[in-house]
Amino acid sequence: MADVIVVTGATGTVGSHVLRELAGGDRPVRAAVRSPDRFDGPADEVVAFDFTDPATYRAAFAGSESLFLVRPPALSNVRRDVVPPLSAAIGAGVEHVVFLSVIGADRARFVPHARIESWLGDTGVATTFLRASFFMQNLTTVHGEEIRRGRLSVPAGGGNTSFVDARDVAAVGVRALREGLTGAFDLTGPEALSYDEVCDVLSSVLPHRVAYVDPSLARFLVDRLRAERDPAKALVMGGIYTSARLGLAGRVTNDVSRTLGRDPVGFEAFVLDHRELLLGDGGVGD
Repeated sequence: MADVIVVTGATGTVGSHVLRELAGGDRPVRAAVRSPDRFDGPADEVVAFDFTDPATYRAAFAGSESLFLVRPPALSNVRRDVVPPLSAAIGAGVEHVVFLSVIGADRARFVPHARIESWLGDTGVATTFLRASFFMQNLTTVHGEEIRRGRLSVPAGGGNTSFVDARDVAAVGVRALREGLTGAFDLTGPEALSYDEVCDVLSSVLPHRVAYVDPSLARFLVDRLRAERDPAKALVMGGIYTSARLGLAGRVTNDVSRTLGRDPVGFEAFVLDHRELLLGDGGVGD
């Protein structure tokens, strides 16, 4: 296969939508996943790939021209765990990397995404940085069960968040892959909402009231550790909500509309799309 588009994170929140939008295009798409035998998404080719296993690099990147890059959340040592596969990709012929980053990575130099952006910037390959705000989908996944029970408990205070639909992020990424768009895109939804407002929208769409609970950061971390026993994930979540509490998560941009020629999905529209999933009665959201 020539001019292959390689998609990492192909089973994830954004990567799965990237695959769906690329399906049926004029360039072959390869899903690079840890467990190919369990993968059932749309792709021309599926190969085993592990960021930390050099033995998987050759098959993943052979004949590739473009790479959609998603950093596995568990990998924070960029030089040890992310640079080697990226070096292999560029060595195999990748000329364009579309990287799923986070909004503010250009200012928060301590986050792994910033280090990846910096390293890619020094390689000379064409780059596209999708600096995404907080995904609306996190409310259906991470917080779905508690929302079904009528509460949303996050330590965000009265701060606002410019939630973005992962489908919009994927759409911008696909356009970059297809048309060679480069540069940095700060991707947000059309508005910034407080979590009181989030719960008001949820309550207006769902048949039950959803109450916002604002625990202390310490209480939140303890609760998340009891629920999932994943300290790294709990700390990342705590950092995200602390940013909102400090007023650092509410910036709204027009990068989605400017790139796609349409408005980004609003939060109420998202909740309506995912109502069955949030009810937990067997519905399936996108």
